[in-house]
Formats: sequence, C-alpha cells, structure tokens
Amino acid sequence: MPARATDARRAAVLGSPIAHSLSPVLHRAAYDELGLTGWSYDRFDVDEAALPGFVDGLGPEWAGLSLTMPLKRAVIPFLDAVSDTAASVEAVNTVVLTDDGRRLGDNTDIPGMVAALGERGIEQVDSAAVLGAGATASSALAALARICTGEVVAYVRSADRAAEMRQWGERLGIEVRTADWADAADALRAPLVVATTPAGTTDALAAAVPERPATLFDVLYEPWPTALAARWSAYGGAVVGGLDLLVHQAVLQVEQMTGRAPAPVEVMRKAGEHALESR
Repeated sequence: MPARATDARRAAVLGSPIAHSLSPVLHRAAYDELGLTGWSYDRFDVDEAALPGFVDGLGPEWAGLSLTMPLKRAVIPFLDAVSDTAASVEAVNTVVLTDDGRRLGDNTDIPGMVAALGERGIEQVDSAAVLGAGATASSALAALARICTGEVVAYVRSADRAAEMRQWGERLGIEVRTADWADAADALRAPLVVATTPAGTTDALAAAVPERPATLFDVLYEPWPTALAARWSAYGGAVVGGLDLLVHQAVLQVEQMTGRAPAPVEVMRKAGEHALESR
C-alpha cells in the first residue's frame, strides 16, 4: 500500500563508520519532494556485534533500512526473505519492513549500477574490465552479467582474489578472466572499465588513459573526480561516478520503502551534489 504523507515512519542507514554517509541527504530530499512530511531518515553507527539487538528493537513505525559495510552480509540471518538479486552476491543493502512484521532483503546496488550506466546510454557492451576484487567488484560483475555479452577481465593483486572473481563469474553466469594488477593499464582500452578500488588506488593509472577512451564507471564519489576520472574526462571519455551509483541505488530504496514511484532522481542528485560541495 502506498505510504500516506502524514504517516510517521522511520528509516535509516546502518554501518560502521557511518558519519560521512550521504544516504540521509538523498532520502530526506526524496521525502520532501514526495510530500512525506511524517517520514524521517537517520544514520546509526552499528557494527556486526550490535546489529542483532538493533534489528530486534525495531518497532512498527520502521519502514526500512539501508545497509553499508560491514553489515551487507551480516544482516542476512535476521531476514525472513532475500531477493534473488541479493542472494546472487550474498549481500543485502536494503531491508524493507512490512506491515505484517516481515523483514525483506534486497540489493539495489546491482540494478543501480545498471541504471546509472543506462542513463548515459550504456545498455550493452561486448566486453568489460573490472579493477579490483572486493565486495563492490562482485556487485559490478552481477551488473555486467545483465549488460555484457562477452568476456570480463578482472585485474587483481593476488591469486586468492583471482580465484574468487572467477568463482563469482561462474556463479553469476558471466565469463571472467583474471589478470595481474601490474597489467591494469591494459584495462583502460576496454569498452567499459569499472573501477571498484579504494581512493588513490587507481591514481597511477591516469597517465595510461588512451587518447580515445570509451566509458569509465568509477564507484568513488569522494574525493571526486579521481585522478583517473579527471584524465578520462579530459580525453573525451564518458565517465559515470560514484554519486550516480549512490543516487540510483537510493532511488530504488525509496521506492521500495515508501511505495511511491518514481522517486525524484534529479532532486536526489542535486541534494547529493550540494552536500558534497559543502564538505
């Protein structure tokens, strides 16, 4: 049932650390635009040890939770059901709390990546490269499984990480070949490059950007632009950034938690941009 504007409902983002999360900015902007005056969205620093108590303490006023590290896998045992999308990567970033008390887990990062690329006209590629092999990289593979018709090459730092990425590829139904991080500059010639590494990791690759780059999806949003994204843009390549991903995954969360669709994408994006400019 669609949410009523006068309902007093709560939602929040959980994780640790959480102080710099932009989720409250995005969700509150959506509530304001949708006229949900009784709704609130907060942030709570919750680690894995504190998660069970927090979830068990949620009352009927709670509509949903957003989850970031280190809780995306830890929350799964406390849910009544998990979507196929979330199960495919063993990661939940969204919990919807139903009127009958059920806790439903989903992953909006994956369709959020697809939507962010689609917004830039990238709906299908014949090959791609992934920089990194962490949790975000598995979500990137799941997104690529929806739009990439050929091989994905993952550039990693260790044999263990390489094995993990190949296993994710088998599980997700996408062909994954792995290569050593020392050869990561080769990735930049791919039709789509997805950078999933922490801040600063890809800075050294900026000098290797080809003269006519295709599309870069860099999942970072702070600091922005990264050295790689700045050089990519300077050479005329298309760049999709972490804020694009953050907005699109939050759009899907708002729609699920409130029952209102479509969520106001541009309002949420502008709120996120303003918040980053103010830091």
